[in-house]
Amino acid sequence: MRLVDKEGNQVGVVPRSRALQEARDDGMDLVLIAPGANPPVVKILDYNKHLFERKKQIAANKKKQKGTQVKEVGLRPTTREADYQIKLRMIERFLSDGDKAKVRMKFRGREVLHPEIALRMLERIENDLSEIASVETRPMAEGKDMLMILAPLSKKGRAQPKNAKT
Repeated sequence: MRLVDKEGNQVGVVPRSRALQEARDDGMDLVLIAPGANPPVVKILDYNKHLFERKKQIAANKKKQKGTQVKEVGLRPTTREADYQIKLRMIERFLSDGDKAKVRMKFRGREVLHPEIALRMLERIENDLSEIASVETRPMAEGKDMLMILAPLSKKGRAQPKNAKT
């Protein structure tokens, strides 16, 4: 077995009995690090402390992760320009935060007979946001709604959020 001592220095290839004896002398555990290596690698360490530090590291990594969410914005084919601009800014904010944006075009009554109006508005949104977003799901009808999902561009192609520190 290849032995690594508690300071991380390589002792060399030693018999198993000697490795166990050195671990007992130090009051620590003998842990198999690389069983597939030839010869197998073992290390002298405090296993409980090792587990504690590993759990701490996993928790810290989880804290740093940010899952992407899908935020939804609803529009109607009759949405006027001022409201359109507000919705567009909302979508921009979602995308700059790294989230995906679902644009839902809601139809009421006979509006469903004119899907081309909704398609034109969704294409306009796509064109207005082409610098910061890509279309993940093309506009598609779903019952009395029409949906389109936008995803932020990669980090190098995306504009930085307004609140980012440079």
